[in-house]
Amino acid sequence: MLRPFQEVRRSLDRRGPSGVYALLLVQQLMASGTHIIAKVAARSMDAPTLTLTRSLISAVLMGLILLAGGRRIRIAREDRRLVLFLSFLAIPVNQFFFLYGMRFTIPSNAALLYATTPILVVLFSWMFLKERLTRWKVVGVALGFAGVVIVIFERGLDASMDYVLGNLLIAVAVVAWGLYTVFGKRLIARYGAIQASSITLILGTVMFVPVGLFPMLSFPFGSLSAEVWGEILYLSIITSVFSYFLWYFALSRIEAGKAALFANLQPLLTTVLAVVLLGQNITPAFVAGGTIALSGVIVAQFG
Repeated sequence: MLRPFQEVRRSLDRRGPSGVYALLLVQQLMASGTHIIAKVAARSMDAPTLTLTRSLISAVLMGLILLAGGRRIRIAREDRRLVLFLSFLAIPVNQFFFLYGMRFTIPSNAALLYATTPILVVLFSWMFLKERLTRWKVVGVALGFAGVVIVIFERGLDASMDYVLGNLLIAVAVVAWGLYTVFGKRLIARYGAIQASSITLILGTVMFVPVGLFPMLSFPFGSLSAEVWGEILYLSIITSVFSYFLWYFALSRIEAGKAALFANLQPLLTTVLAVVLLGQNITPAFVAGGTIALSGVIVAQFG
């Protein structure tokens, strides 16, 4: 099962940086497609059922990969509370609020909100890890949040409260992902990215069972089309497994700052896909807010 990953690694190592950049473009296309697929899948399934179904498939696959690689996860006693906290952030908060929010908002907004993760990482690292916050990073954080506020309320408070609700739910998911990134640094450093992500994914799925089990048991899975199952598998396998592996492989080969620049392409790629596939309209407020938010991300990363 691990042989395809090993073959890809050897091939990209022979190609050097150009191969890694090509890999990052593929990874960003996968991640950009996630917002489109989630929007469509959320029309066919309720959020608790979709979250648990996606998580179960991902957890089983990650478990099989660990077994195939002969890896055993042993978490030190002092790290167990951290593991539980990260597991809670990963599935019950991040994935559930993301999928629930996608019922009420549009893919480009979700992609833009996730693109502000570097700003949250800077802010949370200052708040919780006491990392230095420079003047330019403060400017970047301020710009990022200003742009996000414009996008969240781009249609006004009275024009579409469902729309605002969806953006706010996605914002909660992004905050959870930012916290996961910051507090997960220690776990990844000690146990490796694959092991750390696998255990939090599996435990997070277990935590979500009480929420998603009863909706799942009563859901008519037999009525789902092959297209919907394909969407579920995309979210479960392409997004939660392959895209994640590609991202961390790239981070192991090039500087994080350079990789982050590719992540900033995600709102653009998602918007193009949404316009082509879903007929989404681009509003002036989205363009203005997106430009301000992404400018803040760049300033925060390099300030």
